[in-house]
Amino acid sequence: MAQTRPRRVLIVVENLPVPFDRRVWMEATTLQKAGYEVSIICPKGKGHEASREALEGVHIYRHPLPNEGNGFLGYVAEYGAALFWELWLALRILFTRGFDVIHACNPPDLIFLVAMLFRPFGKRFLFDHHDLCPELFETKFGNRGAQYKAMVLAERLTFRLATVSIATNESYKAIAVERGGMAPDRVYVVRSGPNLSKIKPGPAKPELKQGKRFMIGYVGVIGRQEGLDLLIDSAVWLRAQGRDDIHYGIVGGGPELEAIKAYAAEKGVADIFTFTGRALDDVMMDMLNTADVCVNPDRVDPMNDLSTMNKIMEYMALSKPIVQFDVKEGRVSAQDASLYALANDSVDFAKKIAELLDDPAKRERMAAFGLERVHQHLGWEHEQPKLLAAYDALFTGTGR
Repeated sequence: MAQTRPRRVLIVVENLPVPFDRRVWMEATTLQKAGYEVSIICPKGKGHEASREALEGVHIYRHPLPNEGNGFLGYVAEYGAALFWELWLALRILFTRGFDVIHACNPPDLIFLVAMLFRPFGKRFLFDHHDLCPELFETKFGNRGAQYKAMVLAERLTFRLATVSIATNESYKAIAVERGGMAPDRVYVVRSGPNLSKIKPGPAKPELKQGKRFMIGYVGVIGRQEGLDLLIDSAVWLRAQGRDDIHYGIVGGGPELEAIKAYAAEKGVADIFTFTGRALDDVMMDMLNTADVCVNPDRVDPMNDLSTMNKIMEYMALSKPIVQFDVKEGRVSAQDASLYALANDSVDFAKKIAELLDDPAKRERMAAFGLERVHQHLGWEHEQPKLLAAYDALFTGTGR
C-alpha cells in the first residue's frame, strides 16, 4: 500500500520574523514533530535576515517589509507590501513544497485576502487570532470611524473564511463567536504558554544593574499601548521619593522606542534605563534573570484588557514576581504571581514596585507561585494537544 502523503501546512505571519515570534515557532515545531510538513512566510528582522532558511525541519521564507506604519499611508505601504510578498511566496511554495492549509496569524486581519485565492483549489484556512485589531486601532487612534469599521469587517471576513480558528484565551474565543460568527465548537483555545525547555532561571549578571541594588526588567514590543511612558513616570516618582537604588532593563524594539528613550531623557531618568532594542535570546535572558521584579505596564484599554501577554508567563517561568496594571487576562495568567496597580496610575505602579523591592520574602513567595503555575498549567506542553486537536478538526471536518 502506498504511503499516505504528510499533511502540509503554510503558516503566514506578518508582524514578526520567525523564530523570533515565539508562539508561531512553537506551533510550527509542534506540527513538524507531529508529522506535518511546515513552511512559514514571514518578514525579515534583526538577526533573521536570510530569505530562505530551514530550522528544525521547518522551512522559512522571509521577505522585506517597510517600517511599521504610524499613519494611514504608512499602513497602506506596509500591508500592501506584505500582501504582495505573501502571495508571491505562497505561489512559490505551492509549486515546490506544496501546502494543504494556510494558517494565518494576525495582525493584520488581511491575510484572508491571500488565503481566499487558494480556496477554489481545495486549500483549507485556519485563523490564528493573536491580536484584536479593531481594539488595537481604537487604542492607538482613539476613534471608531471608517477605518475601525473596516477592521471589524476584515475580522468578520477572516472568521467567515476560516474552517477552524484558534484563540489565545477565552476572551478571544468570545470575540470569535459573538463578533466573528463562528460556531463555538470550531474555536479552539490554545494559550501562548512558554516552552519551558528553553526558558529557565539562570544566574544574574550584577553588572547589568549599573551599580544599583535592584533591577526592574521588561521585555516586549515598545508601542503606544505598551505603557512604557507610564513606567518612566513611575521611575520619576520613585526617584523623587529618594530611591536611587533601582535600574531598569528594557528589552525590545518597536515604533515608539526612540520616543520613549527621548521621554526618559526629558524626565531626567535616562541614566537609570538601559534600552537594548530588539535583542537576541541570550541578551533577553541575561537581563530578565538579573531583574529582581519584572513589569508589564500595558495600559488598561479595550485591547490589553482582553489579551494574554506572553511576557507574563515568561516572567513566571523565570521565577520573577510581577507588577502590572489590573487587566482582566493579566489576572487570569498570573494570579498570585503579580501585584496589580490601579488602572493606568503610574504612582500606584511605583508603589507596587517599591512594595516588592522592600519585601524579599514576598518576592520569593510570588516567584514560587508563578513558577509552579506555569509548570502545572500554562507551559506549552499543556497547549500542544489543543493545537493538534484543532488541526484534526480542520482536516476531518469535525467539531470539538
